[in-house]
Amino acid sequence: MELLKAEHLSKVYGKGENQVKALDDVSFMIQPGEFVAIVGPSGSGKSTLLHILGGVDRPTSGHVYLDGKDVYSQNEEQLAIFRRREVGLVYQFYNLIPVLDVEENITLPVLMDGREVNQERLAELLTILNLGKRRRHLPNQLSGGQQQRVSIGRALMNAPAMVLADEPTGNLDSRNSQEIMELLKLSNEKYGQTLIIITHDENIALQADRIIAIEDGRISRDEVIRR
Repeated sequence: MELLKAEHLSKVYGKGENQVKALDDVSFMIQPGEFVAIVGPSGSGKSTLLHILGGVDRPTSGHVYLDGKDVYSQNEEQLAIFRRREVGLVYQFYNLIPVLDVEENITLPVLMDGREVNQERLAELLTILNLGKRRRHLPNQLSGGQQQRVSIGRALMNAPAMVLADEPTGNLDSRNSQEIMELLKLSNEKYGQTLIIITHDENIALQADRIIAIEDGRISRDEVIRR
């Protein structure tokens, strides 16, 4: 059975003459453990799609199913729990809490959920992310690449069913970009997590199992490039 199913998703912003259709009848399925790159020009609807898949932004119409459950049949409190437990979100601008250190930023989703931190998993992530010696550093004491590693650790800490990354290398140089991609692919390969990445970078897209291209809010191409 598919992990994720998007069914006739549409998203409209504004009203009347100012109405903009960001997504227009988008449907697809993603299998457990698949690595999918979503590509397309700026303004094509990629980020809107990612936010809808992650429970961040409700669609105007259509459905998102995760493990057969209709995501948007849930109320706001249930959606918040869904985002913390089932989805790991990685953004271009890191979105770290400036007054929290590395370890606190990584464990924040667990603590917000009122659960005990899995110290073994935390130690493993700090080692994999090469942040062990910086666990007490604040975000402003880290490089851009290190901050993005922290955001990846935060996304993986709850062992979510899927990781959604929105231009995760957009602010980084080529060396840091490849390091971040290797870490994201490790989450896909080591932990078996489904990975969905929004990117403008063709080299990054070609590392995926499958590429979905979006143009003017619609899917223009859906191609499996490796199995």
